[in-house]
Amino acid sequence: MIDSTSGLRSRVSRKRRILLRAVFCGVTLAAPFESLAQQPPKIWRIGLLDSGSSSTGIHAGFQQGMRDLGYAEGRSFSIQGRFAEGVYERLPGLAAELVRAKVDVIVAGTTLSVQAARQATSTIPIVMAAVPDPVGEGFVARLARPGGNITGLSNIVTEVSAKHVELLRGAIPKLSRVAVLVNPHNPSDSLILEQIQGAAYSAGIKILVVEASTAPQIEVAFAGMSRARSEALIVTADSYFDMQRDQIAGLAIKNRVAAISSSRELTQAGGLMSYGQNLAEHYRRAATYVDKILKGAKPANLPVERPTVLELIINRKTAKALGVTIPRELELRANSVVE
Repeated sequence: MIDSTSGLRSRVSRKRRILLRAVFCGVTLAAPFESLAQQPPKIWRIGLLDSGSSSTGIHAGFQQGMRDLGYAEGRSFSIQGRFAEGVYERLPGLAAELVRAKVDVIVAGTTLSVQAARQATSTIPIVMAAVPDPVGEGFVARLARPGGNITGLSNIVTEVSAKHVELLRGAIPKLSRVAVLVNPHNPSDSLILEQIQGAAYSAGIKILVVEASTAPQIEVAFAGMSRARSEALIVTADSYFDMQRDQIAGLAIKNRVAAISSSRELTQAGGLMSYGQNLAEHYRRAATYVDKILKGAKPANLPVERPTVLELIINRKTAKALGVTIPRELELRANSVVE
């Protein structure tokens, strides 16, 4: 006689063992996938090194550029900002801080900022935002193929400086004396000054070079311009001058000096004119380089971008205050007129 109870227990026991094995395998297989799903998303650490101040506002273009590319600050990237506040001697230490913070990429605005970043690291990618002569400075081997850990955008402030002389002559037909404000601590200013002097010499204009790197020195510089009876002022491209734009614009109006620069921010603050690149747009474009690098591209293979768009901004209110009549044809060429 067959024991049906024993057979039933045997079949139940086999089913239970199969079920337990399936449950056990399911748990062990699911565990790795569950742990992967719980890992937080990568937050890229981006260092921002600048010789100026965050208060200038031009760096907002970089944040906008990152947002345009689908990044969310705080969720997919964070910015480690280091600003020298016009004290350029601080830059090497600030660059070293970013390296110690293990940032994934460094965005450096000016020639001095890139120099400091390059001295601090040869491995972390560096994206330039606005450097006049990256090949001459030794930052890249060639614009088309940088060849190292540095790439990004150049600018042409050196070349447009000669245009500043031409624009001033258009606004002040009998122009004969022009002051040039330079920062002795900025190596790019010497190149700019060469271009200005060349253009002024051919036009029969006398140039007065005045140096300043602090607010009191800027006051003294304007006093010198007044004594020399300078009719106009060219403000060279410099981070500290960007920070002091309100002071410079105010003194220019007070001393009845027509001021021009490559910075639209200075014109918006009260300067007469500006002609040059939009630096906020340069920082926005720098985000495209950061994006490519974070996705695996090597800086050595990313060509340096040269600006193709230059803007002429005219402050009509300042022109009236100075008694300067801006020619109609010059106003028509302007990208923007400040009323």
